[in-house]
Amino acid sequence: MGFLRDLGGWHLLIILVIIVLLFGATRLPAVSKSIGQSVRIFRREVKTMKDEPTAEDEAAAERKTASSTAADDKK
Repeated sequence: MGFLRDLGGWHLLIILVIIVLLFGATRLPAVSKSIGQSVRIFRREVKTMKDEPTAEDEAAAERKTASSTAADDKK
């Protein structure tokens, strides 16, 4: 991604003009709105995946519960 460091103000302006020519000024708000919604959905899904316990976490919790009940049975 080294090419992104070389982009100056004029380069970004030219890219913006090309985007306006491709999509048209009337469609840009709709395109940006759909991109924003997609990013929001993606972030929510990533957060959900981080919050869900993994199979390893569940197995560790199960072993801990099993060992504590086994210790209680010995008493």
